[in-house]
Amino acid sequence: MKTKLKEGSIRLFEEKGFSATSVQDIVEAAGVTKGTFYYYFQSKEQLLMDIHSDYIGDLLMRQEAIRQSEASSREKITSIIGLLIVDIEQHGPSGRVFFREMRHLKQANAEAVKRKREQFRMNIEELLRDGVASGEFRRQIQPDMAAFAILGVTNWSYQWFNPAGSIPAEKLAEIFSDMLLNGIMSEGGKEHVGISNH
Repeated sequence: MKTKLKEGSIRLFEEKGFSATSVQDIVEAAGVTKGTFYYYFQSKEQLLMDIHSDYIGDLLMRQEAIRQSEASSREKITSIIGLLIVDIEQHGPSGRVFFREMRHLKQANAEAVKRKREQFRMNIEELLRDGVASGEFRRQIQPDMAAFAILGVTNWSYQWFNPAGSIPAEKLAEIFSDMLLNGIMSEGGKEHVGISNH
């Protein structure tokens, strides 16, 4: 029942927003009473926090599996980009609630979520540093800024990407990985403007 309440509230929060969704809306959608709701959650805000914790916890767990693999740094970064884009197809409503509604969390809860988000970013930054050290990535890149760039591109996709559209999630992940890791300028273009790969 707790899972059912969460899943129904995610749909409502995505459609109506957290503020416009009442506990009554949630229990009616789940076909239960308010007593049942308050048996599982102290408040609507605690429910929102549970949704956030579940979402970022799952991403961190899957990211860690990628980090612990025997793949190269480049392959790991590519896999993490794929993880974030394909996740839109699998858990799009949860992702949109996560990014849109965090402002409604109490300060202590918001800070706890931010720490986990920061850990996810720092894990990417560490992989980029490893890639620079191994020679997979250029020495000139700034791993912290590159990590922000990767997350900026992938996170914003929750706002516009439609997995049912003409480009499937796996293909978009390939496009983003190629663009973020290889850039958009051709070798001839680099030579034309005097850009070095070193």
